[in-house]
Amino acid sequence: MKTRKSLLPCLFLLSFLISPALSSASTDFTNLFGYTAQPQQSLDYLPQWLSVLERHITQDVPEGNCSDSFFNRCHLKNWLHFLETIKTKPLLEQINAVNLYANKKSYILDMANYGQEDYWAIAKEFFYNGGDCEDYAITKFFSLRWLGIDTDALRIVILQDTNLRIAHAVLAVSYKNDILILDNQTQGVVSHKAIAHYLPLYSVNEKKWWLHLPRM
Repeated sequence: MKTRKSLLPCLFLLSFLISPALSSASTDFTNLFGYTAQPQQSLDYLPQWLSVLERHITQDVPEGNCSDSFFNRCHLKNWLHFLETIKTKPLLEQINAVNLYANKKSYILDMANYGQEDYWAIAKEFFYNGGDCEDYAITKFFSLRWLGIDTDALRIVILQDTNLRIAHAVLAVSYKNDILILDNQTQGVVSHKAIAHYLPLYSVNEKKWWLHLPRM
């Protein structure tokens, strides 16, 4: 039993890596929200994100007894089951379904969850505890990666919401000749062109990160 349990992280990682990569036709983020994107050299400047990538591999695996009525330990099993049910659907349906599924979770500030001003949660922590904006974006990112969407078509975007005057995070997905925004503040997936109050600061995926600057 112990041997079988120890294999779960490896099996989950294997399925994550061998999922067929789905192309979303264009992966051009150079004009995201009307800003330029400048690639940066190393993810070492983003230790929070590196921690997320490491913890996702080792901890985002199904666990526990689903029969407990008080504390259901099946959040990850339910998540993977949900992803299985949509993996043969058209790409746009997958994107919309992933956005709605994550948005059902409660919005909880990091200070209430973890006693920290800024903590980037993996899917396991998000489904158990709820989370704030970047936690929604991270879970949507890994959901679409599990479904086979190439990392080059995905960006977690840290930005400024000029309406609310706060920092915010969303997931951007390259789809055909557009960039779709998955946002915990809205149930519908919309084009970045339809959003005028977001100013991108930087974005990241598994390979690298980008600074976003106003066009001169």
